[in-house]
Amino acid sequence: MSPTRDQKLVLAAVALFVIALLGAQSTFIVPPGHRGVMVTLGKVAEDFRPEGLGFKVPFITTVHLINVRQQTVYKDTTCISKDLQQISIKFAVLYRIPEESVVQIFQSYKGDPFDTLVMPRVDEALKEVTKERRAQNTVQERNLVKAAAEEIAQTKMDSLIIIADLILENIFLSPQMEDAIEEKMVQEQRANKALFEQAKAEIDAQTAIIQARGEAEAIRIRGQALATNPDFIDLKVVETWNGHLPRVVSGNREGARLFLPIRKEKPDTDSAQR
Repeated sequence: MSPTRDQKLVLAAVALFVIALLGAQSTFIVPPGHRGVMVTLGKVAEDFRPEGLGFKVPFITTVHLINVRQQTVYKDTTCISKDLQQISIKFAVLYRIPEESVVQIFQSYKGDPFDTLVMPRVDEALKEVTKERRAQNTVQERNLVKAAAEEIAQTKMDSLIIIADLILENIFLSPQMEDAIEEKMVQEQRANKALFEQAKAEIDAQTAIIQARGEAEAIRIRGQALATNPDFIDLKVVETWNGHLPRVVSGNREGARLFLPIRKEKPDTDSAQR
């Protein structure tokens, strides 16, 4: 008995569906920024699959995608300082998975690589660094804390995952500790101001002494000049005289005196003869 036309159409449709299903199960696509890990009947392939179209055994092989692009995750943690103060740190981790680590990470670690590998080691590194410093120093030495924690975390992970950067966004201390630090800074500013004023007063005093010594030395030199050369007074009067005699002269009963050097001139012979 030959199949009817409707049966032929049904068989053709089933055949096309099977072909399409086999085609879909036999190929896979690895999107940009990812690598593929092939698992066949529970066995992980040794090599990863690059970006693009690939082929696999249908139904028994699956391809797991691993992101190898740089990613940024924001987290926070709580640490204890050397002086037993609680410190809260908000930070960001920039990391990426090297393609040569894709298969090992998939095979050895379950779940998200950041949660299972990066975060525990960064958290541990921050706690190790902060416990070696006082709370105030942790805030003041933010760059040193960042560099040390990043190095420790990278060492703990070896080369499985690369930490591109560790950013300490905010470091929070307890309100009591912040008040104590602020009060200490105010006291230091007052002490520095007092030292500055003291130093300024000492400099002013030394300057006054130097000026007084200079004035005393000048008086001594003038006194010696008067004692050794009486004409020194006449010289000073001439140097300061403006060339005009005063209209009004006041003084004691004997009258005011104007001391001017008098140059002796030769007598006029004509007038003498007359």
